[in-house]
Amino acid sequence: MTTLLDVKGLRSGYGRIPILAGIDMTMAQGEYLGILGHNGMGKTTLMRTLMGHLPATAGSVEFQGKPMTQMKPFERSRLGLGLVPQGREIFPDLSVIDNLRMGLASAPKEDKAMIDMVLQDFPRLVRLLDRRGGALSGGEQQLLALARCLCTRPRLILLDEPTEGIQPSIIEEMIETLLALRQRWQLSLVVVEQNLEFITSLCDRILHIQKGRMTGELDRQALLAGEVGMGAMA
Repeated sequence: MTTLLDVKGLRSGYGRIPILAGIDMTMAQGEYLGILGHNGMGKTTLMRTLMGHLPATAGSVEFQGKPMTQMKPFERSRLGLGLVPQGREIFPDLSVIDNLRMGLASAPKEDKAMIDMVLQDFPRLVRLLDRRGGALSGGEQQLLALARCLCTRPRLILLDEPTEGIQPSIIEEMIETLLALRQRWQLSLVVVEQNLEFITSLCDRILHIQKGRMTGELDRQALLAGEVGMGAMA
C-alpha cells in the first residue's frame, strides 16, 4: 500500500517544556489509524504538531512523499491535511451554514457547491442550517466541525478527542458517518482518543502513546473482545 504519512523522530513541546519525545509512525493511504492514551501523554500535542500549529524541534514529517516539517498550517491544508481540534472550535455566533462557509474561505468560487455535497453525508445538519453554532448540542457541534473540515477537501483528517462530552447516539452516528466517508471521499484518518469502543469500532490499527512516545501497536481484536483495558496500558 502507498505510504501517506511518514513521521520520524518527531519532537515538540511548549516553550522549554518538551512533550513529544521522538514520535515514529507511518500510515497508508486510505487507512484509519487510532492513537490511544491517557491524558497528558502527548496526543493533542502530536495533532497540533502534525498540522503545524506547533513547530517541530526535531525529526521529520512527510505527506505523500513531500517533506512538510517546516510548512505553515495553510500550506499543509493545501496539501490535503485537515484538523478537527479538541473542543471543536466552531464559531458559536455564526449560523451552521456560515460555519460551513468558513471552511470554504480560501476555496475557488466554483467550489461553493461543496457544501451541498458535504451535507449529503451530514443529514442531521440540514435542518439546523440557520441555527447559531453555539445553540447546538455538543454532539451536533462535533458533527459541524467535522463537516466544516470536509469542506476543505482533505485527504487526511486529524481528529482530536471527538467523543469528549458527546451523547452515545451521536457517537454511533459519527462512527457510521466516518466509515461512509472513507469510501465516498477516499479519506484517511488519524484519531486520538480514550474511548476504547469508539476507536476499536472505527480504526484499522491502534497505536499506544505514553509520555510522548509510541510504545507499540495494540491488538485490535483483543480490544474488541474486552481482553485489554486502559489500566493495562499504564
